[in-house]
Amino acid sequence: MRAEGIHEEMLKDEVRTRSYRDSIYQNGHLFKDKVVLDVGCGTAILSMFAVKAGAKHVIGVDMSTIIEKAREIVERNGMTSKITLLQGKMEEVKLPFDKVDIIISEWMGYFLLYESMLDTVLYARDKYLKKDGLIFPDKATIFMAGIEDGEYKEEKIGFWDNVWGFDYTPLKHTAMTEPLVDTVDFKAVVTDPAAVITFDLYTVQPKDLAFTLPYTITAKRSDFIHALIAWFDIEFSACHKPIRFSTGPHTKYTHWKQTVFYLQEALTVENGETITGILSNKPSEKNHRDLDIKISYKLNTDDMHRQASGEGSYRMC
Repeated sequence: MRAEGIHEEMLKDEVRTRSYRDSIYQNGHLFKDKVVLDVGCGTAILSMFAVKAGAKHVIGVDMSTIIEKAREIVERNGMTSKITLLQGKMEEVKLPFDKVDIIISEWMGYFLLYESMLDTVLYARDKYLKKDGLIFPDKATIFMAGIEDGEYKEEKIGFWDNVWGFDYTPLKHTAMTEPLVDTVDFKAVVTDPAAVITFDLYTVQPKDLAFTLPYTITAKRSDFIHALIAWFDIEFSACHKPIRFSTGPHTKYTHWKQTVFYLQEALTVENGETITGILSNKPSEKNHRDLDIKISYKLNTDDMHRQASGEGSYRMC
């Protein structure tokens, strides 16, 4: 996708952009006369929100050449004297201020952490944020649930069994191990959601982004489970009135959609039964930008015919 297309998709993401705008505009008292750092500023929309909220000066940093367009946009909106835009890595650029009062950033990736800029935000926090400075947003939680998705799984995975009369099952393995980023119909969700991990941006360390944690999800109806899905919620808790948004299937569309992990075998669950397991995530050794994700699962049931457990290994790349 061309750079403009990516930024167009993000700017049109109403849930995302409105949440950032509201968190800044409704808290002018926090931004007034403050120095703000916008990490991964893109087209500088958050930088301009901050200026409008009363910031004394905003520094926007981005590696991409989109920053050239951002400079034109900032100039067109009469904010050149208030916004300094720097192209380069956060770790390498020289800021015009030693310390900043507030860091704003839209750093989240698919599955929250895939190709995310959280490492960079944490670097900026440790190097530039004043003691008692603020981060917008400052909390992120990953959730999981189970879904019934037989028809789509057959379409996506079963397809490889017979491709124009040929056996393409080697690609079936690839299809099973690559998580799917897609919009899941809320009606397909079979279980209650479970929060797996919350990152507090004031305290989280880069090493914490690799984790192995248990989860428990409970079936809210009798059905099949063909896949587990993950999404994240974001919170701006520094706000006078806390602002949150979710990327889950129960809420309005966001460009992050949900991440779908297909199970090798479908589980047959009854209302009230639980599935327990472990979710592991770490950067891939082959490519640090990719994620290696492992999910184990065990259906807790008294019915011997339905007892099932397993583990899936997935790579987001």
